[in-house]
Amino acid sequence: MIDAASLNLLMGKKALVTGIANDQSIAWGCAKAFRFFGADVAITYLNDRAKPHVEPLAKEIDAPIFMRLDVQQEGQLERVFETIDKEWGRLDLCVHSIAFAPKEDLQGRVVDCSKDGFLQAMEISCWSFIRMAKLSEPLMKSGGALFTMTYYGSQMVVEHYNIMGPVKAALESATRYMAAELGPKGIRVHAISPGPLKTRAASGITEFDKLLRKAQSKAPSRSLVSIDDVGIAVAFLGMDGAKLITGETLFIDGGYHIID
Repeated sequence: MIDAASLNLLMGKKALVTGIANDQSIAWGCAKAFRFFGADVAITYLNDRAKPHVEPLAKEIDAPIFMRLDVQQEGQLERVFETIDKEWGRLDLCVHSIAFAPKEDLQGRVVDCSKDGFLQAMEISCWSFIRMAKLSEPLMKSGGALFTMTYYGSQMVVEHYNIMGPVKAALESATRYMAAELGPKGIRVHAISPGPLKTRAASGITEFDKLLRKAQSKAPSRSLVSIDDVGIAVAFLGMDGAKLITGETLFIDGGYHIID
């Protein structure tokens, strides 16, 4: 029989989860898992349109901090961390689940991508994680863990993933460099690479249902990943027992990435 106390493996931890759009978001899977294992979880939402979808989720896990965050808006990211510093005085876990590319650039060839579209995709999807790590560093006084979301299309050419492939490749590289730089302070940094999921972000990828069918038939597990599968894995990496695991790109895809 499982002792309830044994589930509180994140008890006392303070976590920030960004990028929740609705109850199908990968970030929501992470927030639920953190809370299940005992952490206090701060939640952000993108804008007024997103707020009605995210606020009930924040209430569901008793989020003590619920704030707007658009990483393109000057000062908003800094205000989130200032609030965390004021309310908690520290941070242990931070999830960056934010990505974007303009539709015309995402759905076109890489060689046809506009300069503005490429720079916007890099700013939102990659640079914002670097900035988030910078702001987390002084709050992770006793160490901590930073997570970002990537995809297999960063390493292999995936049809219709297009410009997000190079962008996610940059994100994974940044993850490794930051893991090396922050490691002496006990701060781990990971890129999480789930198999394809039906999320709002994925809706912009052409023929996504075809990609889902391929993943399910090709993966050794013969099953698709869920947001809860991702959340539990991320929660494990945030536990003290995983303190010597860092700089990884962790595939949570039923083994899809090992098959030719």
